[in-house]
Amino acid sequence: MDRIRAVIAAFVTVATSAALLGAAPLGVPAVDPVSGAAAARTEAGGTGTPRAPWPGGTVRTVGKLVGTYPDGQLLACSGAVVDAPNGSVVVTAAHCVHNPGEPRWKQAWFVPAYDRHGTANAARVGWRVTSVHLESAWKRGRLPQALPYDYAFLKVEKKGGRTLQETVGANRLDFEPVDPAERTVALGYPATEPYDGETLAHCAGTPALLTERDTQQPNVGGLLLESCDLTQGSSGGPWLRDYDAASQSGTVVAVMSVGDDRGRVLGRPFPAEARRLLQAAGGGPRG
Repeated sequence: MDRIRAVIAAFVTVATSAALLGAAPLGVPAVDPVSGAAAARTEAGGTGTPRAPWPGGTVRTVGKLVGTYPDGQLLACSGAVVDAPNGSVVVTAAHCVHNPGEPRWKQAWFVPAYDRHGTANAARVGWRVTSVHLESAWKRGRLPQALPYDYAFLKVEKKGGRTLQETVGANRLDFEPVDPAERTVALGYPATEPYDGETLAHCAGTPALLTERDTQQPNVGGLLLESCDLTQGSSGGPWLRDYDAASQSGTVVAVMSVGDDRGRVLGRPFPAEARRLLQAAGGGPRG
């Protein structure tokens, strides 16, 4: 059985609580999530309400990111297809691509609408990642100072002459400033107990926008959703607004970055300068 590579644990104290935001990095599972059913969940109160699995089963424009390292270890994260001129862009968390001081994965695949496919089958059913685009401040940085740059864009291959976007559709992507007073759905493939990484899960609620009055600097500008029990493996999953069931898409306002063991997760929005990364991955500005 392939081992699963551990990822970052960035410890950043939130001023309003004794808990540590980042104690659970929400990156990869501790065991190989090859098969099994998602565990039933109990709803919790608060500004976010865990409800797993996703009631629609899957979302065409959301999927699982599976990577392999030179030593055979695996990485499992989440991601979403976003609108781009080349039709071949997936957004995820930067720590799903590269941890400062760690080697990058050797190869990776994005599996849209992943549902019990089995991690070992990712290369057969997924879309191979051909290039990655993340901030130099993340690559050169140290944790937790680099957390504001925890987002990345991936370019994937065409299959059968068709782009990923032509095949499954795409989400819009919004940039800062983000209005926190809107209902948001966080989607991903959590893989540590009680989840197994094989089915799509979600939390929904109205997040809080963290300011300097609330938290230490690395978390400022992040969106905080409480009472959300998504675990490792949901990293990079989209935080969606205006979800449309017909197109199975919405507007991505952030990606899952870090969380703690008290049911609080942080979504990382996209600053204006992230546009150049999207353009680099997507083949230039749209229009």
